[in-house]
Amino acid sequence: MKDTLHPESLMMTYGYKPELSEGAVKSPIFQTSTFVFQTAEEGKAFFEIAYGLREKAKGEELGLIYSRINNPNLEILENRLCLWDNAEDSAVFESGMSAISTVLLEFLKPGDLLLYSCPTYGGTDHFIHHFLKEIGVDSIGFTHEQDKKEIIQLIRESGKEEKLAFIYLETPANPTNDLIDISVCREVADYFSNPDKKVRIGVDNTYMGPLWAHPLQHGADLVIYSATKYIGGHSDLIAGAVLGNAELIQRVKVLRTFLGNMASPHTCWLLLRSLETLKVRMEQQRRNAEQLAHFLNNHPKIEKVYYLGLIEEGTKAFEIYKKQYTSPGAMLSFEIKGGEKEAFYFLNQLKLIKLAVSLGSTESLIQHPATMTHAGVNPESKLKMGITDNLIRLSVGVEHYEDLIGDIEQALS
Repeated sequence: MKDTLHPESLMMTYGYKPELSEGAVKSPIFQTSTFVFQTAEEGKAFFEIAYGLREKAKGEELGLIYSRINNPNLEILENRLCLWDNAEDSAVFESGMSAISTVLLEFLKPGDLLLYSCPTYGGTDHFIHHFLKEIGVDSIGFTHEQDKKEIIQLIRESGKEEKLAFIYLETPANPTNDLIDISVCREVADYFSNPDKKVRIGVDNTYMGPLWAHPLQHGADLVIYSATKYIGGHSDLIAGAVLGNAELIQRVKVLRTFLGNMASPHTCWLLLRSLETLKVRMEQQRRNAEQLAHFLNNHPKIEKVYYLGLIEEGTKAFEIYKKQYTSPGAMLSFEIKGGEKEAFYFLNQLKLIKLAVSLGSTESLIQHPATMTHAGVNPESKLKMGITDNLIRLSVGVEHYEDLIGDIEQALS
């Protein structure tokens, strides 16, 4: 059945057995901290697997122990989420940042070198430059303008090429929509790998959600989401997710168990609800975004629009776009003529579009990256990344596009 149905069809039923829950058509919320073992021997067997004391026997599954380790809502969600990215396993967290930080803590140790793409989400940028730096992890940033040869040279010049352990990518970049070629980064990772150490790649795919891009198919080891965004999609939960092969996700899950940052049963239940409408929501958001991007691109008070659907053919960015993505998405940024004063004045005049951070929700959300999501980024770095005082980021929702254009038009006027 799984191999013959599309993911959007499997979102309704996959991983859930109604007969185990009084026939309920939807999974109940398993609001429990712990689970009863039928025998002491069963409890012993479950813990042996959970703590890696032995391998699973053929056909054996990890039984329910404790909701910090596993819970029916968590397991159903993780099974279902794998379908979009065709991943072997996934781990769901109570926030996007907990997913990001757990991955970086699992695959980096003091003395290691992290290579990361710029710009990246402000919270990630802060974690790299403050927390990781304090525990002795060095980092090097690179931009979409640098090719494979330049990136390799950058790593060599650091004097720590033998310490490169992880490559962290955010593509499209938040908030500029810059594109990074994942397959080129895979070549860089392999170049610095050896039989004793494999350089891993993690890709934050939040901007495109699990619908429009699949980084695992282009050489990534792990794909990371702020599930708060498109996956949750209703601005009513905070969550994160990591997907990849079973071996790597098991490592992530073990650390998650001891950090205790797994998603709660209620959060998982809400995400299961949201997965059922993921495709219809995202497709409507994409249709609206295309209309808004073209409107803004032709408006005399807008200097430039950053949207994948407007990338010029024949460019390097266009080649990456056609290779890695199936849609231009629903995230766009634009530069308004003027500076912070003009940007704020415009934002303050909006009526339908909400002035708030976050993205990927049913309502359209707009914000000022330089003073909001990326406020903690070094001012000099912000300018290099193109995060200027007149840059505005817009996450397009499911409203009627004519109403959204009307709101933007009255605010600009």
